[in-house]
Amino acid sequence: MEMANENGFQLSVKLSEPTLVPPAEETKKGLYFLSNLDQNIAVIVRTVYCFKTAERGNEKAGEVIKNALKKVLVYYYPLAGRLTISSEGKLIVDCTGEGALLVEAEANCSMEEIGDITKPDPGTLGKLVYDIPGAKHILQMPPLVAQVTKFKCGGFALGLCMNHCMFDGIGAMEFVNSWGEAARDLPLSIPPVIDRSILKARSPPKIEHLHQEFADIEDKSNTNSLYEDEMVYRSFCIEPERLKQLKMKAMEDGALEKCTTFEVLSAFVWIARTKALKMLPDQQTKLLFAVDGRAKFNPTLPKGYFGNGIVLTNSVCQAGELTEKPFSFGVRLIQDAIKMVTDSYMRSAIDYFEVTRARPSLACTLLITTWSRLSFHTTDFGWGEPALSGPVSLPEKEVILFLSHGQERRNINVLLGLPAPVMKIFQDLMQM
Repeated sequence: MEMANENGFQLSVKLSEPTLVPPAEETKKGLYFLSNLDQNIAVIVRTVYCFKTAERGNEKAGEVIKNALKKVLVYYYPLAGRLTISSEGKLIVDCTGEGALLVEAEANCSMEEIGDITKPDPGTLGKLVYDIPGAKHILQMPPLVAQVTKFKCGGFALGLCMNHCMFDGIGAMEFVNSWGEAARDLPLSIPPVIDRSILKARSPPKIEHLHQEFADIEDKSNTNSLYEDEMVYRSFCIEPERLKQLKMKAMEDGALEKCTTFEVLSAFVWIARTKALKMLPDQQTKLLFAVDGRAKFNPTLPKGYFGNGIVLTNSVCQAGELTEKPFSFGVRLIQDAIKMVTDSYMRSAIDYFEVTRARPSLACTLLITTWSRLSFHTTDFGWGEPALSGPVSLPEKEVILFLSHGQERRNINVLLGLPAPVMKIFQDLMQM
């Protein structure tokens, strides 16, 4: 396994035999219900955390991570099971207790040599996570696969492959932080609430909203053909000063009373990407993004809810309107999409899937996923907080990821992949 990154460095990783790590105690067996909010996003999310401290070497890293995993799986026992298809044709977990998969590995270099992991680099970072050989689809992969890679400098990386149907960003963060607490022999500060039946569809289902997130848009601009070019991945660091300018630009025509960082940044990248893809003025374009519904459900979801509490909301308009109208127009569309997410909207989305089994369509769509509010950087297995943490790759070509970055995490990294000629235009627009 060798791969050169941009500065010509080749990361080579030597893997040991993968082992199954079952829960430390007997856990509940049987089928475990996944809600309709879990069904729609069954993609594998790959992340890497790098740890290094002068006080403690990496000799025991694999052992500590493994023993802590056994302990934490007692609470999070569905992660020790396997995904299967229910009699209704939906994803469900068979709680077999067979365990998560763990692989230990050694790298041929120091941690510093792998470069900037805040930018997705599937070539290099992909070697720090373990992909099941020959697995063609998610039913052939355990919901949790971990790889502990030791570096020559005494640091180590924890690479995780986790299925999004098991949890959203908040749930995943709570799980990894609990795993770290188990490694330090601490009680779990947020024990998981396992029961997902609180998000069951209603009987009979009631679709009370227009769910355009599922609408398939005709690609009049033939943007799909652009993706035949080589994909280029870039990260753009947006500093507080730049965010302030964008907010001022959004407010200058007096159309908005207030706006947030997320709203202005989302509008800015949606407009830039629409222009870079040269969409025709009458081309419909859709923006999708996830809203955390935990506090918006009535009653609210319990703290520690182990499952997806996010709902996709959307905004659809013509490319010409988005690119020609004042900046406040795009920001207002995003504000309206956020306002749309109420208990009634989320219950309707759950019921919509129950009736149609539709998946959100990504045609002529931008999907923004934001990790900028997730405290992945607080995870501690006994080596202190991670020196670096970040995603290995973006799950789909239509996805843009926002990550917090830098001092006090006030900068936002915007990560995306575009065909090379399109990226050239996008880069120029980001400077404007």
